[in-house]
Amino acid sequence: MAENAKNIVVTGASSGFGAMTARHLADAGHTVYAGMRATQGHNAEAAAEATAYADKNQVRLRPIEMDVDDQESVDVAIASILSDAQRVDVVVHNAGHMVLGPAEAFTPEQIAEIYDVNVLSTQRVNRAVLPHMRARGDGLLLWVGSSSTKGGTPPYLGPYFAAKAAEDALAVSYSVELARFGIETTIMVPGSFTSGTNHFAHAGHAADDAVSAEYEEHYAGVMDQVSGKLAALAPPDADPEEVARTMVRVVDTPKGERPFRVHVDPANDGAEEVDEVGDRIRTRFYQRIELTDLLHPAQAA
Repeated sequence: MAENAKNIVVTGASSGFGAMTARHLADAGHTVYAGMRATQGHNAEAAAEATAYADKNQVRLRPIEMDVDDQESVDVAIASILSDAQRVDVVVHNAGHMVLGPAEAFTPEQIAEIYDVNVLSTQRVNRAVLPHMRARGDGLLLWVGSSSTKGGTPPYLGPYFAAKAAEDALAVSYSVELARFGIETTIMVPGSFTSGTNHFAHAGHAADDAVSAEYEEHYAGVMDQVSGKLAALAPPDADPEEVARTMVRVVDTPKGERPFRVHVDPANDGAEEVDEVGDRIRTRFYQRIELTDLLHPAQAA
């Protein structure tokens, strides 16, 4: 293993940004554990493709069973990784799921499920891996958020937007609570990529068809309009792989020099501008309460 190579866990690595990131990080010389559920079931093909990629390119990319909706599954996966590698240097919180439809048409149980995979999954992984990172006084949490938390928010995506906003708030809080343990935080903020990912193709839908039909009387075709306009806003060369390449650059940046937040938003929906103001105010507040040391990770003794 190269001197600066890291052991990295990527959640939700069966497809989309997760699969791209796992491959790019492995290509950069890191050992990557690609977490995905049902590696012997519906994700068997994805797991086999990851293994084949590792063999073909002679990189360390290892699919591992990890259902982020289940604490026991997460605990077993992290324990297995620590047994194999002795340490975890980076966690990429990528697992997530998009849903489409009028907010009212989702049952409370559906919204709870959306929060489970987009928010509670990160808590399960953190509780499994952070005791190890805190004991070492080192580590990086790389959260994959969304420009929708602060930028343009088109209709029919409300439950997903709310869940990603909750994830972002949790990441911000964790960043200062982990700083004195030497654990660093970076929040990746991808914009909308209407091609090259499975976000829209695999999106869930509201369960209450009757309510959805009532909304269609006034909002017929709105999702087609949103998808078409988002695609038109992005430049023709918008490449979702740039999200993965950016995450590699963050991981390879020396500790203490990594950015707190990074945007990759070809459609430029305004999130970067809003985040810049919010993060500046946050910094100013920590200066006022004389806790500026929490804005940067402590260096290991």
